[in-house]
Amino acid sequence: MSLWIILPISLPVLILTGIWVVYAMALYNQHVCPLNNWLYNDSCEELLPLQRGPVLCCTLENLPLISKSGTLPPESCLFSLICSTGSFMVMMIGLLRYAQVIERHQNCVLNTAGLCTCWVCAAGLLTAGNFQLDYAKVLHYVGAGVAFTCSMVFVSLQTALTYRLAKTQHEYLLGHIRLTMSLLTFMALVLGGGFFCVEASFPLQHIAAILEWVFCMLVMLFYGTFAFEFSAMSANTLVVLSRGGGASSSPFPDPVLHHKMEASPAGCYPADSLAMLYSECGGGGGDMTSHHVTQKLSGGGAGGD
Repeated sequence: MSLWIILPISLPVLILTGIWVVYAMALYNQHVCPLNNWLYNDSCEELLPLQRGPVLCCTLENLPLISKSGTLPPESCLFSLICSTGSFMVMMIGLLRYAQVIERHQNCVLNTAGLCTCWVCAAGLLTAGNFQLDYAKVLHYVGAGVAFTCSMVFVSLQTALTYRLAKTQHEYLLGHIRLTMSLLTFMALVLGGGFFCVEASFPLQHIAAILEWVFCMLVMLFYGTFAFEFSAMSANTLVVLSRGGGASSSPFPDPVLHHKMEASPAGCYPADSLAMLYSECGGGGGDMTSHHVTQKLSGGGAGGD
């Protein structure tokens, strides 16, 4: 089992634990209302941090959104750190997944699009985490919107890619799990966004906050499912990255030559490709001739002088 499996497992553990700790800190400091609170008012006599007593007066300014929980210090510092670290880990997972697909199969539009959306999502997460809601609302909403939208696109692309590359029953089962998570994620995003826009309804706003938490947890758990592929990751994946994603499983470095070799009958190779093959095989020795190369390729004759 490859040690790379630690990366997709660490991401949901770190992010989910971190945001719940941030929420607990915000709740302790009375910067947000509890998730189990369903009573809201248009206004309160005192601000939430100044209130005392078992029953708190809550307004929509204290809605328990993820980003609202990380708006004020000291929890805002931890929230920014978590988002920055998570953004880097998301980029790494997306890059390694992209290279692994090329290594085991071949590159395709779904794979390239998955890498692009993953990296754009990481940029949005970084922006939303470091520009707090109360102090840079426009930048925060742009970053959050980009992160949420690209996360939904990414899980959809990876689900489709899983089905496209599946060959065993285990891989199809993984595709079914990811499809279920993708559908739940889509529902949480659409319903949460729709309810959040209904500002006149306090219950719908609160449901939108809960759905935001559900969406985030589903996306993080989806990243955790990459542990199945990463457990079998080899050093060749890094070779693919070092070659710019253009590695090929063919023993012939030149794809044109390889195509000619495959198109020819067994043991027969185009004469114009012999010189190319001779140079790729480290030819140039005084005793090596094209006749010997032909003999070695066709498997006939003993390579004498």
